[in-house]
Amino acid sequence: MASHRKPRFRKLAVNLPAPGRLTPGASLRTATATALALAGAAGSVVAGSPVAQAAPDPTPVQVKAEVDRLHREAEIATEKYNGAKEEADKGERRLDRLQDEAARRTAQLDQARTALGTTAAAQYRAGAVDPSVELFLTSDPDGYLDRAARADRAAGRQNAQIAGVRQKMRAVDRLRAEADTVLAGLEKRRGELRTHKKTVTGKLAEARALLARLTAAERAEVTGEDPRASRDQARPATAPATGAVKAPDSRAAQAIAFARTAIGKPYVWGATGPNAFDCSGLTQAAWRAAGVSLPRTTYTQINAGQRVSRDQLAPGDLVFFHSSISHVGLYIGNGQMIHAPNPSAPVRVAPISEMPFAGATRVG
Repeated sequence: MASHRKPRFRKLAVNLPAPGRLTPGASLRTATATALALAGAAGSVVAGSPVAQAAPDPTPVQVKAEVDRLHREAEIATEKYNGAKEEADKGERRLDRLQDEAARRTAQLDQARTALGTTAAAQYRAGAVDPSVELFLTSDPDGYLDRAARADRAAGRQNAQIAGVRQKMRAVDRLRAEADTVLAGLEKRRGELRTHKKTVTGKLAEARALLARLTAAERAEVTGEDPRASRDQARPATAPATGAVKAPDSRAAQAIAFARTAIGKPYVWGATGPNAFDCSGLTQAAWRAAGVSLPRTTYTQINAGQRVSRDQLAPGDLVFFHSSISHVGLYIGNGQMIHAPNPSAPVRVAPISEMPFAGATRVG
């Protein structure tokens, strides 16, 4: 039988003053210290780990850095969305044209088939007689030969009808195959649109949540906006400011004039005006007002004209930012641009030095 033994306990070492050296009240202080030590040890054993400290709220500087990062990532996704939407719109227009053309060709094919069927039915009703027998029996050989010649010509026309029907059938088949290919590409673009839209809305929601944790004054510090100013008060006059650099030509002047009218209007991703813009939507709309057609995205706008260096900038030039070429503004001179920054700030004038410069293009 197994023997029953008392469990062994580790002794807790407590440093006490040497016997005979206790001063009045020291025993009480010693006992208290010992109790606290024991309580602390017991707490450590029960809890198993120290109590976790709550993470401090981020500072406005940290929030600004994170919000800027989220806005950049959202803008990259926005430009990809804009590009996919442009391709999807082109695909839809092409698909519409192909379907219209296929319907028109199908109608022509049906008419040709009907005509061919009418000819075949007439031949069937006339019956088929051996030509040599019919020539032997006829009392008018010359008339028969004339009729035979006409029949040959009719047969030639029928053969041409058959060939025409076959050609129309092949044309309709090609159009339908092409439409199927375009439709498959369109569905792919629509899938990309959904993906990019989800990315944009997710990043912007994160940024809004961060900004919501700040006071109005802190948000103004992060976004660079005056919380006391209304939108109408914040909107400057559309006339050129004092000391403004003259545009090099009338088209550049028109583009800048349009951009000035947009100052104060909100940033909305994917928007091209007239009441809201994203960055490339603003530059596209500004130059469209000047009679110049620009592509939709920053990635394509940078190649829409002649590249110029930073020290050669002139009013009306497109200025691009970040290594990803994800942001664009319209240069107006004196180191300033008009641009649509992000959802937390409306269209405004800003120095081009506020973001990493990536390049410039001259259009018009």
